[in-house]
Amino acid sequence: MRRITTAPMRAFQPVFRPLIQRPTSALTALRGHALPSAQPSPASHATPFSTTAALSAKKNQGPKKDGRITQIRYHLFHPQTPRPLRFSRLRALRHWTIHRAWMLFKRKQRRASELELERQYNAMRAACEHLRLVDDNGMPGPETNRNVGRLYRTAMMKNDVWAGVPIEYARPQVDTPPKDGWNHEWKR
Repeated sequence: MRRITTAPMRAFQPVFRPLIQRPTSALTALRGHALPSAQPSPASHATPFSTTAALSAKKNQGPKKDGRITQIRYHLFHPQTPRPLRFSRLRALRHWTIHRAWMLFKRKQRRASELELERQYNAMRAACEHLRLVDDNGMPGPETNRNVGRLYRTAMMKNDVWAGVPIEYARPQVDTPPKDGWNHEWKR
């Protein structure tokens, strides 16, 4: 496979490649042969430390396969999977430019949304701070007065906020329709 040098084209290179059988190195070739030594080593016949592919191959099991990787390979390299797009240099540059413009547009939208949420949060925080400092008449009062901050404390109470479903629904919100259909006898 020819190496693609342009940065935009790297996005179109396949991520997963089939496993390539590499030639064995000299060290792995020598592992199968016993090295000449003065005394036979008793440690060489001990149980191996690792349960890697070599041990699995000895047991005629082969390496363990991950089902997720098998599924990914199946769908990526299936005969009916269309080949990946290969753009010319100019078309790839055009595609990359449009993609970057779209990403900049989305970033600008996301930033505007975050700023709007931050503005709303700050307005709510300022309103809560104002409620904390006023008394029952809506006037700023001394902080020793027991009625100062009562509106804030009342607003912050969460009693029965998450208690249940409004009566208008007559049943919890679920994805499936009810067994008995429409209830014509229901009254408010």
